[in-house]
Amino acid sequence: MRVVTGKVQGGKVVVEGEPLEEGATVTVVASDHDETFDLVEADERALLESIGQADRGETVTPEDLFRQLSKRT
Repeated sequence: MRVVTGKVQGGKVVVEGEPLEEGATVTVVASDHDETFDLVEADERALLESIGQADRGETVTPEDLFRQLSKRT
């Protein structure tokens, strides 16, 4: 899993740094206007770990999530 930055040029997303593999599946988060967001290193690690957990199928069902959340109230 890699996190890359890019810009739209000619209607296509062009990433900075090393190009992604042909056919790579990507997720695009588009900001409004000049809005940006930065992650501190710890948050980026946590995000990448969470994505890795999902990729490995380490998820919970919506029912289990709602059950866990309802126990907190």
